[in-house]
Amino acid sequence: MKYSFEKGFLWGAATSATQIEGAAFEGGKGKNIWDHWYEIEPNRFYNQVGPTKASNFYVTYKEDIQRMKEIGFNSYRTSISWSRLIPDGNGAVNEEAVAFYQSLIDELINQNIEPIIGLYHFDMPFAMQEIGGWESREVVEAYSRFARICFELFGDRVKKWATHNEPIVPVEGGYLYQFHYPCVVDMKRAVQVAYNTMISSAMAIREFRKVKVENGQIGIVINLTPSYPRDAQNQDDVKAANIADLLFNRSFLDPSIKGTYPEELISLIKENNLLPVTNPEDYTLMKENTVDFLGVNYYSPRRIKAKEAAVDPSKPIMPESFFDNYDMPGKKMNIYRGWEIYEKALYDIAINLRDNYGNIPWYVSENGMGVQDEERFLDENGIVQDDYRIEFISEHLKWLHKGISEGSNCFGYHLWTFMDNWSWLNAYKNRYGFYRVDLNNHFERTIKKSGLWFKQVAESNELVIED
Repeated sequence: MKYSFEKGFLWGAATSATQIEGAAFEGGKGKNIWDHWYEIEPNRFYNQVGPTKASNFYVTYKEDIQRMKEIGFNSYRTSISWSRLIPDGNGAVNEEAVAFYQSLIDELINQNIEPIIGLYHFDMPFAMQEIGGWESREVVEAYSRFARICFELFGDRVKKWATHNEPIVPVEGGYLYQFHYPCVVDMKRAVQVAYNTMISSAMAIREFRKVKVENGQIGIVINLTPSYPRDAQNQDDVKAANIADLLFNRSFLDPSIKGTYPEELISLIKENNLLPVTNPEDYTLMKENTVDFLGVNYYSPRRIKAKEAAVDPSKPIMPESFFDNYDMPGKKMNIYRGWEIYEKALYDIAINLRDNYGNIPWYVSENGMGVQDEERFLDENGIVQDDYRIEFISEHLKWLHKGISEGSNCFGYHLWTFMDNWSWLNAYKNRYGFYRVDLNNHFERTIKKSGLWFKQVAESNELVIED
């Protein structure tokens, strides 16, 4: 069976600056929150591996871009490190960083690989966190300035930009569940962070329009986790799933694309005394500065059921005050990551964007499978035989193709990620890449079976499944 994709379909992978560059204290870079957190609590990181060297991309980017070309990439998403470009977040521009990113972008273009550049990927400059991070409007303004500088410096060659990657994650990690710095547990502050992040996105889009990047487009990358009720016939389950969808998906999807928040979400936040501090001009700012396209990171669905026990009023309010997570029997699992594998959700996302969001142009900006101890699957030639990853990608592409064939406006598919990279508190626990990175041998890269397979898919622009 053949699944063909339109001419010009984007094939590639995604990563971020902090997760691959390394050189955390070189080239004039300032400290970000991950550098700081690793300094003060290295025990929090898997095997105590921090971001200091990551995957050494700062040194080997030219060879790595050649490797991308060798496996058929025509596009690649990464981010610009705010603290590398502007070490304190709001002061002088670091010319060494400018030279690095200019060279990186030029190298991609020279290899006919379209750069898609993100502005923020969890990497708040530490100096900005010290004055409140995303809780602070001063930081929002500083981010807007950073965005404008990026557009002015690199917009002559970079035509696709993203304001944020997965804006819900710093909210969850930093202000609810303690897996990102500053490890606060406070839903009201979490709501403020989420709101200010959306204001910062709108401000960046406004700056993009002012700079007038020729043939440029600006979007946002949102990790969508479709919320499925335990029982679609049970109204309490359906209501609970809708609340989860409002909190985790639509709180970013709607303001980004429609320029407004869902009334249901506003009511929920208001009823629970969680309203953020706003400015009078915010409504117009958001309404007038919506995205041109959407990046969708999809890994796993969310299964929801109605609350089974009364909420303890003495405990702080949390998202789980409104629903329970449902452990669905018989689900397919990636046991290494603890995530359900449910490929059809990618189709459901495609149809949702078609029907409820004006059929906005979008692409799969991340999809992938992290596996622990992949050395188990090395063959006699030193190649990881990751058939599980090939199957994972194939099944998702089949459902994506179905969504496209039914009219959803999807223009690309990117895997997370090009090569094994450093992944926040998990460090190198789970491996995701088309290339293996050997941390014990000078970061040596070795292609995996999935990389060779992906080359055929990308270069032929079709997925072939043997019957």
